[in-house]
Amino acid sequence: MKPSSLEQPMAKEHGALSLGALAGSVGYHVAQAIVTTTANFERHIGTPLMLRKEEFSLLMLLVANGPLPPKRLAQTLTLSAPNLTLVLDRLQERGVLDRERNPSDGRSQYIVLTKAGQALARDAIAAAAPMEQELLERLSRAEHAMLIELLGKLAGRRLAD
Repeated sequence: MKPSSLEQPMAKEHGALSLGALAGSVGYHVAQAIVTTTANFERHIGTPLMLRKEEFSLLMLLVANGPLPPKRLAQTLTLSAPNLTLVLDRLQERGVLDRERNPSDGRSQYIVLTKAGQALARDAIAAAAPMEQELLERLSRAEHAMLIELLGKLAGRRLAD
């Protein structure tokens, strides 16, 4: 006869639950961190500046590197070409970026921030500072550096700087 669910040990009504196998699961802990960081992003950048995470990241890449070909952006953001096109179309409709022909090779394009895009990027950088500070309050400098390094390893990439 199969034991009823009431015959199994009862979970605590208050306090933390045992995570069981989840305690050692990297995926579980990354997913939990995503919930926290996504809410933080939405509060500081997403809602006030009407930016999605991939749009913010694209703006930050253009600020850091100048004009870039779409292929490089797609690779760095791990977006498929069709998904990158959707992101670029949304930002271009907002007047944030332009697609310009490569002067040395008229067949390829570069993605360039407009004046409005530069202003939005400055606002996003300013909004990101308190967002990051909220997260950094939970970590020492060494933990922060280690977390960035470890997440880069999990993502399968080497950090440039």
